Amino acid sequence: MELDNAKAQMRKGILELCILSTLKQNELYPSDIIKQLKKAGIVVAEGTIYPLLTRLKNAGLLSYRWQESMSGPPRKYYSITTKGETVYNELVVSWSELVNSVSKFINT
Repeated sequence: MELDNAKAQMRKGILELCILSTLKQNELYPSDIIKQLKKAGIVVAEGTIYPLLTRLKNAGLLSYRWQESMSGPPRKYYSITTKGETVYNELVVSWSELVNSVSKFINT
């Protein structure tokens, strides 16, 4: 097993939860989402984030609105939907259970 690949797979597995968590705070432009993730130590490329945002939007977890920009074309700002908040809360519970379970193996 290659360590870098294993780390990348773990990050991909929690990316949806992190995006929903970021948008739970407030509405954001995709590059701002990327900045928030990087600030938390999760490095994500634009080529990864845009398809994921589209998938979450198509699943009804996110919505977006267009806003005119003073420095270029209009920008798409994403926000979490009511359904997205429900899924987020369920993912937080699942994440906590997973962390607790894995911790039992690591700490023994």
